[in-house]
Amino acid sequence: MSRIFSDSEQETFAVGHTFGRSLIVPSVVLLYGELGTGKTVFIRGVCESLGVDQRAVRSPSFTLINQYTGRIPLFHVDLYRLHGQADLESIGLEEIIESEAVILVEWAERLEPPPPAAWSVSLFHRGGDRREIIIAPPTAAPV
Repeated sequence: MSRIFSDSEQETFAVGHTFGRSLIVPSVVLLYGELGTGKTVFIRGVCESLGVDQRAVRSPSFTLINQYTGRIPLFHVDLYRLHGQADLESIGLEEIIESEAVILVEWAERLEPPPPAAWSVSLFHRGGDRREIIIAPPTAAPV
């Protein structure tokens, strides 16, 4: 498990970028954190490291799922507006998670149970622009 502190959006982006370089296909990354903790900024860094123009990365709050073109297949899922298993099934999340791609899931706390062998990234407000980012590998439980 890694604990990293970020003092700006640029630093959070850089942490995501560094983390993204370590991902292999398939990988599921579950992101946890309150509104405004930097989940989408972190994801922009991951996406850029995988060959996606970070300016194209937007939180899919209303579309629920964005697929990006990069060096490998990449899905960005936002579960904020979903509630319950029926909603998750309606968007085909199980098929996406089982695909040969990198899958980045915001608001992963709404996904019960979490898929096995998933990375866990938890972001916390620590005052002002400071964020604490905890990255747990697939063998560790979410923080």
